[in-house]
Amino acid sequence: MEPLGAYANMFVALSVGLFCLVAGAVISWLGRPANFTPVKLEPYECGEPTVGTDQVRFRPLFYLFAIVFVVFDVEAVFLFPWAVVFRSLGMFAFMEMLVFVVILLLGLAYAWKKGVLKWQ
Repeated sequence: MEPLGAYANMFVALSVGLFCLVAGAVISWLGRPANFTPVKLEPYECGEPTVGTDQVRFRPLFYLFAIVFVVFDVEAVFLFPWAVVFRSLGMFAFMEMLVFVVILLLGLAYAWKKGVLKWQ
């Protein structure tokens, strides 16, 4: 096989992807409405006129709580397969998982100390 022939499939896939990207942009540009009225330019909010500012501040605590949930969700994903084959892995795998759980517990203690787990 010639050296450039190995990249032919990649080039075809890239070309098709770029064509679809450009074609979609051109079609949406051609199909857009041409008459922009002030009513069409207003933000839509359930048919009600906007009252006040549209920017709402969220406390970072919500995001931190979600991140802590994801971390412990990932922990469960790693612990389940390990627990299924625990007896065949031996002491080294037990120690490795022990280190993993200790690191996660340290993270939980840090989050608890910072008040991330208080839902207020």
